[in-house]
Amino acid sequence: MKAILLLEDGTVFEGDSFGAIGQKCGEVVFNTSMTGYQEILTDPSYNEQIITMTYPLIGNYGTNKADWESEKVFANGFIVKENCSYPSNWRNKDSLSDYLKANNVIGLEGIDTRKLVKHIRTQGAMKGIISSTDLDISNLKKKLESYPGLVGRDIVKDVTVTKQYSWNKSVIDILNPSEQKPEKKHKVVAFDFGIKHNILRLAL
Repeated sequence: MKAILLLEDGTVFEGDSFGAIGQKCGEVVFNTSMTGYQEILTDPSYNEQIITMTYPLIGNYGTNKADWESEKVFANGFIVKENCSYPSNWRNKDSLSDYLKANNVIGLEGIDTRKLVKHIRTQGAMKGIISSTDLDISNLKKKLESYPGLVGRDIVKDVTVTKQYSWNKSVIDILNPSEQKPEKKHKVVAFDFGIKHNILRLAL
């Protein structure tokens, strides 16, 4: 199935769809990490953004619950040069495509991600619409024009928790669960306005 990314300056990238089917607007940004795509997708700081990965092959080690950095995926879209359909890793539970589908994130692969990254690096982050349903450029342009973007909006409220919770998982619990943890001497209070789980792990 085909998919399209349309930027607010009229630039179009056509590729193949993976993950969820549909269309969403967001701010188009890029990330240069070679790994950690699941942590990136669940990072609240990427709320309402369409993320482009610069590393060419993404998804080769699959996904799992332990690598979540929050309770849900915040990105509105995910763009890669090549999505790995057959991940191989002992921790893998679902492919990246199935993971995006389960979390209603539209994926786009098979485009020249280098060209896209150079474009937004030069022109700056801009609004975009990613679609695997409506591929009509004029229709997508109208929908993108009605999207308010992120500037001047309070989107912090969308990533802020609504009730308090306790956290007791440290980095040791992830890396070496059998190791004895040091005695806790203090209690720490953190205000969660979109905090990543690893910040909380490092605090213990």
